[in-house]
Amino acid sequence: MNDRTFSIEFFPPKTPEGMEKLRHARRQLAQLHPKFFSVTFGAGGSTRERTLETVLEIQGEGLAAAPHLSCVGSTHENIREILETYRANGIRHIVALRGDLPSGMADPGEFRHANELVSFIRQETGDWFEIEVAAYPETHPQAHNYREDLLNFKRKVEAGANAAITQYFFNADAYFNFVDDCAELGVTLPIVPGIMPISNYSQLARFSAMCGADIPRWLARKLESYCDDTASIKAFGLDFMTGLCERLIEGGAPGLHFYTLNQAGLTTTLWQRLGLN
Repeated sequence: MNDRTFSIEFFPPKTPEGMEKLRHARRQLAQLHPKFFSVTFGAGGSTRERTLETVLEIQGEGLAAAPHLSCVGSTHENIREILETYRANGIRHIVALRGDLPSGMADPGEFRHANELVSFIRQETGDWFEIEVAAYPETHPQAHNYREDLLNFKRKVEAGANAAITQYFFNADAYFNFVDDCAELGVTLPIVPGIMPISNYSQLARFSAMCGADIPRWLARKLESYCDDTASIKAFGLDFMTGLCERLIEGGAPGLHFYTLNQAGLTTTLWQRLGLN
């Protein structure tokens, strides 16, 4: 598995207590030796400074860090400033996204789509950054249809992306079908599956409704049946996600990207079960 990419995602905490909890989780997850830790970027750049602070702290610990960068609500000038800051601090890896428009903000800014951001990064910095983009095996929730979304993804790749990370999903066939459809369009860059460990069904249902990730009916009913039995939800979730990850790896996925929600336990257990060390 040495040629595969296994990575971990955090969000920048809002409080000193949250930052300390993240440090604790990161110390535990660093023992897994992921290729990199990515750090999300709030809607309209709302976490810009906290994203930078978190990324620099990770890098200062000798770990590879990849900040997310979203373009909605941004200008060429402030994106240029962010890129210059990252370059000055030796960061070589970026996750480039369109991002969400913050509530109440009507102007999407000077970038409308992620392919424009990728093109701008390449125009400004050449090959300095390794650029990851987002992929949606089950279609972006704002896309008119699957084909349109597939072509949007192709545009991001042609703009200069090196690899992609998918939105999380629970149906391996959706991922494999997406990869096959991309290949038919000549898109063959690594598309790494996003993995969301299951710990809380109501939270998972809420996240999934927002991002367009489909929870299969049988899986939703099974998780609902546990009610507030958190231990049973986590145990069943670990078994299900282990099976999903095994199928993805056996089917040729180029790695896995874990959405941790700043928690170490479930990702660590999954990682160990899969023998990724």
